[in-house]
Amino acid sequence: MTTGPETPAPDAWGERLPRRLGLWSAGAVLVGITIGSGIFRVPAGTATTLGVPGPVLVAWVLGGAIALTGALTIAELAAALPRSGGVFAFLLEAFGPLPAFLFGWSELAVLRAAALGAIATIFAEYLGYFLHFDPPTVRKVAAVTIVVIGLLNYIGVRAAAAVMNLVTVAKFGAIALLGLLAFAAGTGSADHFTPLWSGGVSVSLVATALVPIMWTYDGWADVSFMSGEVRDPGRTLPRALIAGTIAVVTIYLLINAAYVYLVPLPTMAESKLVAATAAERIPMLGAGGGAMVSALVMVSCFGSLNGSMMAGPRIFFAMADRGLFFRGVARVSPRFRSPSVAIWLATGLGVVYVLLNDFQQLADKFILGIWPFYALAVAGVYVLRRARPDLPRPYRTIGYPVTPALFLLASVGMVVNALVTDPINTGITFAIIGAGVPAFYLWKKSVNSEP
Repeated sequence: MTTGPETPAPDAWGERLPRRLGLWSAGAVLVGITIGSGIFRVPAGTATTLGVPGPVLVAWVLGGAIALTGALTIAELAAALPRSGGVFAFLLEAFGPLPAFLFGWSELAVLRAAALGAIATIFAEYLGYFLHFDPPTVRKVAAVTIVVIGLLNYIGVRAAAAVMNLVTVAKFGAIALLGLLAFAAGTGSADHFTPLWSGGVSVSLVATALVPIMWTYDGWADVSFMSGEVRDPGRTLPRALIAGTIAVVTIYLLINAAYVYLVPLPTMAESKLVAATAAERIPMLGAGGGAMVSALVMVSCFGSLNGSMMAGPRIFFAMADRGLFFRGVARVSPRFRSPSVAIWLATGLGVVYVLLNDFQQLADKFILGIWPFYALAVAGVYVLRRARPDLPRPYRTIGYPVTPALFLLASVGMVVNALVTDPINTGITFAIIGAGVPAFYLWKKSVNSEP
């Protein structure tokens, strides 16, 4: 590749973006993306699905264990192949261009726009708690928020990371405080945990509840998308992936136990804003409990939105940089050293999602859409151990080969259960992914026909 003022020379791993993220910032990206709006909404749905405290808590523990086995495995690939795009780069190396393209296709077609648009909408709705927005205004505020986040990221990864660090500390601390206050100063009861178990809860129901739970855990792999901008990646990425995931699992288990302690499961199942319902039962928060939770959700969503904008465009950048998308999307801003075109592409997709809001049902059906790619990436550890035994591996998967096998087993189980219990929506998910196959061959044909 010819280099110039707009195409910086690649480093030892082939990356043209500056490596400016340290351990703290990389961990903040993972935690900040993962803890979004889901932990304030999904527990109510889990209570509805399972109805008994024991299975509810087991489902959250299982979700955390699945995320952790994934992080323990992906960390090996991130340390060995610290390239922009993360999962995209791992799939490309282990399985070739088609699976990698399909991952990028899925992110481009639905996932990234849905993530940015949905998170920004929730942020605007909770801001409306204080400013009383009507629905059209919520959309406009959400669109403006996406543009502001896009501009922040365009200015450079340092500015975005500084905001990420601050917001992540604030929301992690606030959630931890809410959980601790629930047990220390709340009006809850240990009786809410009884009966702990019921014979009527099936394995299939737990697997069904795991789907939205894994949505709240989603983000554990997203820091790998920024692997090309992490300093000392062989050491930093495994530590950020593993420590960040453990931190998220710990805080989720704490807050879910707090929810159950404060709010009986039948009441929790009927509460759309379970965090607000729980906060109202902590006397020292008084009438300000609802406002506190609304502010917490706003901060959490803002951080998650910023993290999603930090991570997602790197997939589009990596696709273009490796010849699987329009070359112009791989442009690096000569002033800010950011993947400028990729950032504005993601910003535009998010704004369109919010203003048209036509993709909502599609996005709801696509919750499982990323899991086949996570499973393939984890399977890539086995493939690359055999195909490239001499590849430098600063970190090797703890518990190999059992750890990746457990993740693969859980992933396949969730997908199969979804096919059985919800064949139409799951089928639509795979149809969207499958539509990328002809798109890939059309792309190859267009590239090969260029003079």
